Amino acid sequence: MNEQWSPKRWANALTTILNAAFEQDRFPVNVSQLALDYSRQRFPDDPITHVMGGELPGFEGALIPAANGKKGWGIIYNSAISSPGRINFTLAHEFGHYLLHRLKYPDGFTCGEQDMASWDSEYRQVESQANDFAATLLMPLDDFRRQIEGRAKPDLEALCICADRYNVSLMASVLRWLQYTERRAILVVSRDGFILWARSSTPALKTGAYFRTVNQPPISIPPLSLAAQRHLVHGSKGMAIHDAEIWLKEPCEEAVLFSGQYDFTISLLHLGEAPSRFELDEDTAEDTYDRMTSRTPGSSWLA
Repeated sequence: MNEQWSPKRWANALTTILNAAFEQDRFPVNVSQLALDYSRQRFPDDPITHVMGGELPGFEGALIPAANGKKGWGIIYNSAISSPGRINFTLAHEFGHYLLHRLKYPDGFTCGEQDMASWDSEYRQVESQANDFAATLLMPLDDFRRQIEGRAKPDLEALCICADRYNVSLMASVLRWLQYTERRAILVVSRDGFILWARSSTPALKTGAYFRTVNQPPISIPPLSLAAQRHLVHGSKGMAIHDAEIWLKEPCEEAVLFSGQYDFTISLLHLGEAPSRFELDEDTAEDTYDRMTSRTPGSSWLA
């Protein structure tokens, strides 16, 4: 049954339909219309009937079953969200829940950042699957690679252009790039002088370049980092080249964005080629990568 498809298979199937329907101006995906049209055609007895904003204090979005025993579902996003990209990703996330999880969870979902740390392992996996679907649907890797090829070293402006193309947040754009880049890079999100969470590219993670933040004491951002020296940055964005022992035991280039709207700071760290002493054997590297990525809060896509 199609309900057993993986998140990527669902997203790729819809991508094939969209590619055939639109020769040009393919992006961004109109998730609301796609969810309504596709669900009515594919699941006429159990479709999505409403996509709308509403009051959802403490939540980003929800997938709600029809009331009074009726068939059908509604997707609701928090109308207090001001970012169109954040709304678009939330809609795709809830559409993913509909396709992947509605049969197992007939009571639906309410999805929010605040709950991420307390969810049990099964529920966290479900949220991760919905994020995987949303990212693959909104930002297909073949198209993203045409915007930024695998060996390129993009600045935040280039990643902002991609965010606009796909109508997602800059955070989602950076996270998607990290999934395929051949470069060693780390995204660090901080607030009030401490790292909230971090995500490494596969090449960086396999060479031991990462910050462990889950179930660990808070990590201070380095005092000589650009993230810690807001006064050195004109406007909201800046860039600095650091020697070893600033962020890591090796030199790096830091591109920083101070977000007043969401009260956090984004640091994108570009690293050089890995010195041989950082290399791990393949099995250990893969195991480390799997464990680290599975523990990264899925709600980070929404920021």
